[in-house]
Amino acid sequence: MRRSVELQIITEALSKLGPHTPAARIWGRAPGASNEAGASGNVWAADVHDLAVHIVTRLYGRPSAAEAASPLAQAEGYKRARDIVGEIGALTGAHDGLTSAPWHPLRPGDLVHIAYEQAGDMAPFGETHIVANAGGGLMSMKLLAHTARAEDAEGMVGCFATEAADDPLYEAWFEAGPQRLVVVRDGLVVHNGPGA
Repeated sequence: MRRSVELQIITEALSKLGPHTPAARIWGRAPGASNEAGASGNVWAADVHDLAVHIVTRLYGRPSAAEAASPLAQAEGYKRARDIVGEIGALTGAHDGLTSAPWHPLRPGDLVHIAYEQAGDMAPFGETHIVANAGGGLMSMKLLAHTARAEDAEGMVGCFATEAADDPLYEAWFEAGPQRLVVVRDGLVVHNGPGA
């Protein structure tokens, strides 16, 4: 979590460089070479976010597995460390992150894609669900398609499908994690967890 704060600070600082705010790309000159006009270095350009990620990675290393953990796994880590404040913070932060999203709650017709990483011999795969009205103010989330191998599919595919729930995304948000979810509404991606 700390790394994401540092990334945000560096991204904001880079985006406010120079007279043009916010900057979309940053240009520079690499040392050691010269052009026809006698200026040294080759010209380079980078997106602000990509440059910020590069700086944070050089300063603090690659993100740890804990940063990619689901809210439930984070809470369990804090619980093992006997950190009740961290445990409650991980759970309430995930709840607030979901319920305060501008696209929340889900609507009938929304598509939810869940990406699963490789686990042991099981190959990585994805599954796509469609949200529907289940009646009585409840919503369902039904499996549409998946890319799991036949030998991996049984017992794994569709585990987050729900027939009727107040918030059919809640379980997937906490257990798989928002970083593994993509929500599409009316053909537009409204939450891109893997791309965040």
